[in-house]
Amino acid sequence: MEIDIYTRLTTLGHPQRLAVFRLLMRRYPDQVPAGELATALDIKPSTLSGYLASLVQAGLVSQQRIATSLQYSIAMDAVNATFQDLYNDCCRGRPDLCAPAPIGQIPMTQTHYNVLFICTGNSARSIFAESILRKEAGDRFTAYSAGTMPQSNLNPFALDVLRAKGHDTAPLQSKNVGVFTDPDAPAFDFVFTVCDQAANEECPAWSGQPISAHWGMPDPVKATGTDAEKSLAFQRAYGALHNRIKLFTALPLASLDRMSLQKAVDDIGRNKEDLNQ
Repeated sequence: MEIDIYTRLTTLGHPQRLAVFRLLMRRYPDQVPAGELATALDIKPSTLSGYLASLVQAGLVSQQRIATSLQYSIAMDAVNATFQDLYNDCCRGRPDLCAPAPIGQIPMTQTHYNVLFICTGNSARSIFAESILRKEAGDRFTAYSAGTMPQSNLNPFALDVLRAKGHDTAPLQSKNVGVFTDPDAPAFDFVFTVCDQAANEECPAWSGQPISAHWGMPDPVKATGTDAEKSLAFQRAYGALHNRIKLFTALPLASLDRMSLQKAVDDIGRNKEDLNQ
């Protein structure tokens, strides 16, 4: 059955259904368990089930059972078709009236890029990413990191790994993502979340329309066991981020249009093989 644009707009007109849709959009292309959505949005599971059923029925969200868990993701083809229908219907297909700027076809032709990595505590994963990019990418990138709820100190296991890999840890510190919303803060070309909790939260609306992606991975801070087992969790997190950043810095940034570049950074985050190494 073909679903019309009015059904989809009506579905999104409900504030909490829209909140679910927005969270899934921030996590795209991830498949997110219903329980995680309920926790992140503080919605009762029974109530959330109804919201998700409406979004699935409207074709905006897809549902898949993985083992015993129902997981949800944005149905991007349907979302794009909805925007196109809205443009053709309400704007009469006239770009002079309401078409957005064609940023998808514009390549990023500059030679230097500012990159921000965000996690919750800004004590390990985002600090790893900042350090790796700073060391590996030379003058092409300036790397930053921040946390939505930063810790007062960097994790000692993370610092041990960085020192062992030859990184200078002196300039590193945990900081709140809010420091990058000041008028004199750098303008970012890329913003990456490296933990699911940070991706589930509302982040600032960054000026300049940076390309963003979610590179979620397990939190090594939550590792249990002996110090050696904990250290191994941090080593694995570092290795996974090193692999992802190596793929990122190898991209021909100046020759890719924004749509192609967005797909490329999404694909880097979608590849979970590096998490098992």
